[in-house]
Amino acid sequence: MTQLLESIEIESAPNPTAAVIWMHGLGADGNDFVPIVNELDLSGVKRGIRFVFPHAPVRPVTINNGHVMRAWYDISFGDLEGNTRKADEKGVRESQAQIGQLIARENGRGITTGKIVLAGFSQGGAVALQTGLRYPEQLAGVMALSTYLPLAESFAQEAAPANATTSVFMAHGIQDPVVPYAMGGASRARLLQAGYAVDWHEYPMPHSVCLEEINDIARWLGKVLG
Repeated sequence: MTQLLESIEIESAPNPTAAVIWMHGLGADGNDFVPIVNELDLSGVKRGIRFVFPHAPVRPVTINNGHVMRAWYDISFGDLEGNTRKADEKGVRESQAQIGQLIARENGRGITTGKIVLAGFSQGGAVALQTGLRYPEQLAGVMALSTYLPLAESFAQEAAPANATTSVFMAHGIQDPVVPYAMGGASRARLLQAGYAVDWHEYPMPHSVCLEEINDIARWLGKVLG
């Protein structure tokens, strides 16, 4: 078994009974989304939430000239242009297994899988989709921000029936120069076609997060964890 990922944890109340495991984007770390917790209006969630912000492993990243940084998987030139070349399948699946370990740790701390949300931005959002929709037990929800569905060619064969009705929150900036809006839209269309309940939001922003989006996230968390 691989080593458990180091994480930052914030609890919205003592003895939480729900968890949000939130993955950062390429080159960032778990600190990246910590400030958002204080910006979320969680009045719609009548239970304590443990926010878990794991640090991705450190690895060389091809698109950044092989520089070593925190990344959930390697990205090569062309991977984000919507072509059919396979992504770093080994890296994606390794990260999927590591997030699965974090889910199991929350189970061990008394939080059922049905009260766990997997969330992520950009590369982290891809891992949230990869892990959440293939996970054998039903999650409370999957949140995928400014991202796309990785390993789409194997998705139909590997999607878990347990999460076929799980709410999927997807958001994308229409001016995104990093993960093109069209990639997010294509992933949304694929999920809708497969019967998933996709709660789609788009905003006039680049590859980032905006206040309107934070408010929409809070409302959605209230719905799936309320």
